[in-house]
Amino acid sequence: MKYYDILEICSKDVGLDFNEEKYNKFIKYKEMIKEWNNKINLTAITEDDDIIKKHFIDSIKIYKFPILKDLNYIMDIGTGAGFPGIPMKIMDEKKHIVLLDSLNKRINFLNEVIAELDLTSISTLHGRAEDYSRKEEYREKFDGVVSRAVANLSVLSEFCLPYVKVNGYFIAMKGPAVDDEIKEASNAISILGGKIEDVIEVNIEDSDLKHNLVIIKKVKNISPKYPRKAGMVTKNPLK
Repeated sequence: MKYYDILEICSKDVGLDFNEEKYNKFIKYKEMIKEWNNKINLTAITEDDDIIKKHFIDSIKIYKFPILKDLNYIMDIGTGAGFPGIPMKIMDEKKHIVLLDSLNKRINFLNEVIAELDLTSISTLHGRAEDYSRKEEYREKFDGVVSRAVANLSVLSEFCLPYVKVNGYFIAMKGPAVDDEIKEASNAISILGGKIEDVIEVNIEDSDLKHNLVIIKKVKNISPKYPRKAGMVTKNPLK
């Protein structure tokens, strides 16, 4: 299946329009990933087919959560090479997106992508999630926070929920075996002011790949003691 066709089918599945301009941005983005990957370690996924399916389509599928279309101010935590934030932005240019990553080399890459693709209302932050959420301009200010970072749900929730405003959403992108993780994290999510609202299974076109969107609604303000200091969150996850 041609890349344009598969991206268009994926877009229709999540209720978004697709066109030549968006396609060209994705192709340019793909080429930049491959080029920069020779200099810095952005991703182990380097084949064209895999970049399209495992990165781009995987990211676009976050829009299977329909309310996301109405959320305007979004933070992508641990964005890495820009997933899901940059595909989200390409698909919906009205969104204001902040990409947060702890590695400055990746931030340099993301700034180049933003410039090359002529994306507006999107910015980068270099630093740790647990530090920026202590700052007033970021704490509980976002309509939505998204993350595809590799961390268990309890840890990820302590990184992400401090940024989400009350009645906003944290959307965690997880693999197929998520049930046990949800059980283990449910009390931590409650402590952090969240409530699991839904788990949406997602299929990737033209593949056997599946993943889940764990939808967590912020139902109350978070205690000032969270997030804990750097290192504590991962060494001693909330139970």
